[in-house]
Amino acid sequence: MAYKTILTVVTDTDLKSSALDAAITLARRENAHLEIVCLGVDRTQTGYYYVGASAVIMQETLQKAQEDAEAIESVIQTRMANEDCVWSSEAMVAQITGITQLIAGRARFADLVVLPRPYGAERGLEDEAVIEAALFDAHAPVLVVPDSDAFTGFGTRPILAWNQSAEALAAIRASLSALSDAPSVNIAIIDPPQHGPDRSDPGGMLSQMLGRHGVRAEISVLAKTMPRVSDVLMRHVQDINADMIVMGAYSHSRFREALMGGATRDMLENTTVPILMAH
Repeated sequence: MAYKTILTVVTDTDLKSSALDAAITLARRENAHLEIVCLGVDRTQTGYYYVGASAVIMQETLQKAQEDAEAIESVIQTRMANEDCVWSSEAMVAQITGITQLIAGRARFADLVVLPRPYGAERGLEDEAVIEAALFDAHAPVLVVPDSDAFTGFGTRPILAWNQSAEALAAIRASLSALSDAPSVNIAIIDPPQHGPDRSDPGGMLSQMLGRHGVRAEISVLAKTMPRVSDVLMRHVQDINADMIVMGAYSHSRFREALMGGATRDMLENTTVPILMAH
């Protein structure tokens, strides 16, 4: 599938914290329309103020969020003035609890959503809400970029994290347009099940599917010699000098991952290369 509509969400006037540069690079490469949501966030939660104060506070915080959205759009307009890709921007406002509905309504019509890493010292609750809205509610593939300034395009040495899950297969299908330009891809399988349908040829059927799309694949079967799957994957990234990961997102529930951790959250927190995810 070609990427003809690419969406990114900007929540701060400091564009270095966004994935805008990466989104521009991809829009230019794919000859796609880039949609930029300039999101002002009201971070208050209704119900935490005494009676009579809520209406006043809500009016003030919503006004502040609107001003933030307009300031972001002004910066975007200046930044995009000389870009040669097709683009549009829109200032939007949401409370934290309303981000899911707002972003999902836009992301569901995008072929790809490009976002910054949602976790880190400078990230907020809105960043996590945006990425989860795109993945879970819009069911859109998401490209997470850890460093937008250093992004030059889709990986030429991508790793496909394959665990036979529906989420992993959805991510691979969503990445086929990008994978077709890679000289080869690496299918990484960590401790394949001994009694699964692919036990005699781990990754064989996936490799065959990719080959019919013109994608040359090699398979690496890795032992889980480290406590976390994410650690094994990141070490494999370093070992083969990979520059992109394709993986399924949240095979377990978000609630379980929030409490106990999981490969998705660990990767989003620690990745040094772009990750294309789908759920």
